Amino acid sequence: MKTETVEEPKPRLNEEEATKLMIDKPSKFRFHAAYLAYSKTWDKSTSQEAKTKLNEIMLSLFNREINYSSFYKRLDQFRKHSSKYYARKRIKTQRKREWRKRQARDARNARHRG
Repeated sequence: MKTETVEEPKPRLNEEEATKLMIDKPSKFRFHAAYLAYSKTWDKSTSQEAKTKLNEIMLSLFNREINYSSFYKRLDQFRKHSSKYYARKRIKTQRKREWRKRQARDARNARHRG
């Protein structure tokens, strides 16, 4: 005799669905650029907690509680930099003469290996 157990869905009390703020001001360039950065970061974020924090940061800028540099510093911790130029590494270069010497040496070694 089998009895089936049915789990009831638990209501989410602590997690509210965060909604994206629509407070863009296209006539003010700096605020519009900040809003675009917020919007892009908000769209890429998956966590409700992160979205709530992003809303708080944007509201602080809107209410002039923080300036733009601190806004971008706070926003930066939620950004996912996929650009290859963000964490740029040092580029190692060599002179043309050194490159030619190395190419000639490699070609010479390749001839005698086989």
